[in-house]
Amino acid sequence: MLLHGLGRSERSMAPMAEYLEEHGFRTENVGYASTEQPIRELTESLHDELQGCCLAAGRRLNFVTHSLGGILLRAYVALYPPENMGRAVMLSPPNKGSELADAVRETWLADVIPVPALDELGTNPDSVPNLLGPVSFELGVITGDESWHPLGAIAIEGENDGVVSVESAQVEGMKAFLVAPTSHTFIMRDPEVAKQVVHFLRTGRFVENRQPID
Repeated sequence: MLLHGLGRSERSMAPMAEYLEEHGFRTENVGYASTEQPIRELTESLHDELQGCCLAAGRRLNFVTHSLGGILLRAYVALYPPENMGRAVMLSPPNKGSELADAVRETWLADVIPVPALDELGTNPDSVPNLLGPVSFELGVITGDESWHPLGAIAIEGENDGVVSVESAQVEGMKAFLVAPTSHTFIMRDPEVAKQVVHFLRTGRFVENRQPID
């Protein structure tokens, strides 16, 4: 199952879904109301979606997520741990919150365009990502280190992808972590990232030395 990020749609994950299909995976590329509902309501909607397609016994359920999709996955597994849970790869997840979300919440944009999930994605100790705790499933995380977002360049210290810092993408319990030369916006469309995703779903690890991957 593929889960897109905040303010995006399933179209943003379509190239990744196509690549996974080409490499033998059956995919469900799910769209959800990322800007309209808080994370708890989005989690309930995901539960309904999974019950209809993907929780059958004997079928291994893997996930590939982008940004908010990773937090949605963590929230879902905490509430409804699937018996057929397989591996997951999160792309640029704000696992410790997003510094850019902190910055946006302090601007006029937060009042003009209210986004419930954005309010829950900060770096404060009581944000949703920081209340979820360690992951309990086999997880690989890939994040980028190329930032073109002007506000991100100001708001985020250290290496970052324009929205999430390399430090904030990490989470306790993950099995593998990789930094790729790409940005938050386009990480899910990067061909080398797609290869790493397939490799982790098959083996539970990334190819750290970035040698050619079959």
